[in-house]
Amino acid sequence: MDFITWPQLWVVLGILFLIAELLSVSFVFAFLSVGAFVTALVTWLGVTPEVSAQLFAFAAITLLTLVTGRKPLRRWFESRTRKQEYVESVGDKATVVETIPASGEGRIFYRGTEWTAVSENDESIMAGRPVVIKKMEGSRVIVGHSDAIFIHGTD
Repeated sequence: MDFITWPQLWVVLGILFLIAELLSVSFVFAFLSVGAFVTALVTWLGVTPEVSAQLFAFAAITLLTLVTGRKPLRRWFESRTRKQEYVESVGDKATVVETIPASGEGRIFYRGTEWTAVSENDESIMAGRPVVIKKMEGSRVIVGHSDAIFIHGTD
């Protein structure tokens, strides 16, 4: 190869694998990328001058890092991206504005906005009834019956 050296080729492959990982988020291409970058390093150092030795190094490094690192990395990434629960709203009162059917979704009025809501016990809750927020799941609210009586829009 006259225009590109073997270490440069492995670096280009490593970059392409990183781009593929960003597009797929599969945690496989990242390890292929590590294998390519390490192979570029050992080739540049002269440890693997022959193509067959480079391919073996690439396969061995990729397999080793994949087997040892994929599961912990995936667990770490999922824990970092897990949605945080909104606990400050738990216990607040709201009013049902669209009947919440048993095992279905309705709407509640809370803090000046309507929210999608489900009953915590899969019970039907009629429109106009007060409820208490038990849990927030993104933009969906889990509610339960409220013993308190209050007027729509006030606490």
